[in-house]
Amino acid sequence: MPQLVQSDRRLLLDLARAAVEGTARRSPIATPDEAALAPGLQAPAAAFVTLRLRGELRGCIGMLRHDVALWVNVRDSAVAAARDDPRFPPVQTTELAGIEIEISVLQEPVLLPDATLFEVGRHGVIVERDGARALLLPQVAPEMGWGATEMLQAVCRKAGLRADAWRDEGTRLYVFESSCFGAADC
Repeated sequence: MPQLVQSDRRLLLDLARAAVEGTARRSPIATPDEAALAPGLQAPAAAFVTLRLRGELRGCIGMLRHDVALWVNVRDSAVAAARDDPRFPPVQTTELAGIEIEISVLQEPVLLPDATLFEVGRHGVIVERDGARALLLPQVAPEMGWGATEMLQAVCRKAGLRADAWRDEGTRLYVFESSCFGAADC
C-alpha cells in the first residue's frame, strides 16, 4: 500500500470531489498531470470511495484493480459511487454541497485460512463461493457495532449467500487492511 502524506490525501479527496461533481453535472472530469503527481499517487493500489449525505450512506464503490494507479482507481471509484451504486439513484447537483467523501486505500487481499483469525476493525473481508462475491471494508464492523461473526454473516448475505456460508469448506474468505481518510483527516 503506498505511503501517503497529507498533501497526497488532500489531492485524492479533491480528485474524488471533482469526479463526483463532474458526474452529477454530466461534465468532463479533469485529469491531473501525471508527471506532477507524487509517486504514491501513481503507484498501483486498489481504492474505494464512500459518499455520505448528512451522515447517511449515499454510495460506496471501489476498484479492486491492484495493477492500476491509485489516483485512477480513486477517480473511477468516485464516478461509480456517484452514478452506479445499485442501492441509490445517481447523485444530483442539489446534493453536492452536502456530500462527504471518504477514501479507503486497500492492501492486496490474502486468503484467510481460518475464520478465527479474522480481526474486527483491522480486516476487511471478501467472500467468494460458486461465482458469488462480496466485500466489506474494515470500518464497517465497528460502525455497525458488529463482532467477527456478524461481519462474516453480513458479507455472505451481501454476496447473496446464506449467512453462515462462511463456515462451509467451499467458501473462500480473503482479508485485507486499508488506510481510510476523509476531509477531517487532511
